[in-house]
Amino acid sequence: MADIRVGAHPWVYAAKQPEHDIFPILDQIFEGMAYAGMDGIELMHTTLRPDGAVERLSELSKKHSLPIIGTSFGGNMWDAQQAGDVIEDAELIVPRLARLGGTNLGTSVGRAPGPKTPEQFDVQAATLRKIIAICEDNGVILNLHNHTYEVENGEHDLNGTLERIPDVKLGPDLNWVLRGGIDPVDFIRRHGDRLVFLHLRDQSSDGKWSEAMGEGDMDYAAIGKALEAIGFSGDAAIELAHERDFQPTRPLRESLKISRDYVRQTLGY
Repeated sequence: MADIRVGAHPWVYAAKQPEHDIFPILDQIFEGMAYAGMDGIELMHTTLRPDGAVERLSELSKKHSLPIIGTSFGGNMWDAQQAGDVIEDAELIVPRLARLGGTNLGTSVGRAPGPKTPEQFDVQAATLRKIIAICEDNGVILNLHNHTYEVENGEHDLNGTLERIPDVKLGPDLNWVLRGGIDPVDFIRRHGDRLVFLHLRDQSSDGKWSEAMGEGDMDYAAIGKALEAIGFSGDAAIELAHERDFQPTRPLRESLKISRDYVRQTLGY
């Protein structure tokens, strides 16, 4: 079996922060993820914007022996009026990520008010190609990260991109795939040759997110078999999320640890 790194994404922390800014609590996040036994951390790209971010993140990474494996990244890449700003942001973020040793840029293309038009897909693809070039110059691999909007309506949004950039890599969030009405096992089988990254999360049969992985009803045993069948060899990130009215029963670091142990036991990573 491939040596797959399993890190975590800090969204569950960001969700409770003003403007989702995790910079003030980075010490808590790194400590919690190290305690949970993560192999690394996937950042949020806003964390790489401040002056001195690289130095602070490098110090925390060394202190907690927690490598930075990548960052999430996003913007409205389909909007011609915003595309230039998104590319400029990538020109700042990607080299900083590379300086920290990160190799994955999990990219969200942005939700449009309605199904995207061919013209919007053309703009989106042109924007992505420029960001892919920035990544290649810095030894970083861009993967398309999804929420529900990319896979709803017969994967309309995702297919619009794949038609224009057939060799683009994917980093699906398997729980959002499920919430978008797609069987994650089927998605893995159909797109297996493009998969270089994974986001992992669990939910109960009532459709609500579970506090930790292994406490929900997603069939990760079947998902694991599908990943083995395609020879998946990328990295993965546990990205916990909780419903807005959810009251945690334990510290986040404990839920992360439970989730990490579950992935190890169920997927073998």
